[in-house]
Amino acid sequence: MSVRFGGIQALSEAGLTVRRGEIVSVIGPNGAGKTTLLGVVSGAVRAMGGTVFVDGRDLTGRPVHERAVAGVLRTFQNLEIFSNMTVLENVLTGAHLTAGYSLLDSLLRTRRFRREERRLRGACLAHLDFIGLADRAGDMASELPYGEQRLLELARALAAAPRLLLLDEPAAGMNNAETSGLGSIIRRVRDELDVSVVLVEHDMDLVMEVSDRVTVLNFGHVLAEGSPSAIQENPEVVAAYLGED
Repeated sequence: MSVRFGGIQALSEAGLTVRRGEIVSVIGPNGAGKTTLLGVVSGAVRAMGGTVFVDGRDLTGRPVHERAVAGVLRTFQNLEIFSNMTVLENVLTGAHLTAGYSLLDSLLRTRRFRREERRLRGACLAHLDFIGLADRAGDMASELPYGEQRLLELARALAAAPRLLLLDEPAAGMNNAETSGLGSIIRRVRDELDVSVVLVEHDMDLVMEVSDRVTVLNFGHVLAEGSPSAIQENPEVVAAYLGED
């Protein structure tokens, strides 16, 4: 992918491959193009060149909502929850992408609408249980501690039935215990829900713990890619990002 913002080349022929059942992390300094890459994959950023394929389907040029229907979902660096809604209502906003009723059903509150709403509610409660927030379902989202608000955003994305989940710095602002718990959840998302994950993250302990492969960006270029151990031993990566002993 290649992306330019005015005179800034954000991405320069930067490629990313995610195999089914993988957790692939993208690391690099601020301004390396990590979030831009997620934006290109999700459809929020238009690329100057390159293609996006998911399960063999060409999604290049498709809008965000069509990519979401195809199973490409993301979370954001900054919290994007609805603070004036309950925890369960937040998750339901993601689940309605899979609703099996029409706008007319919703307006007339038909039997199909009521049946589907019960199904979606049950599914969302299961997602909240998956991340450990089932007991907070009726609370206002604004009442959750910061770390749980970040987990709520993850639950909302899971409710939309992703096949490829893009996580943009999900551990930002979390303490060590919360980050460790997040790592366990990310692995369970892959192992139990069969969802492939792209993780953009600055917490190197989390990256090295959960990743199957790591891609390193530097000023819009791919500097290196490989297993976590290979990345840790790569002299260029060690000098530029991970530091030296």
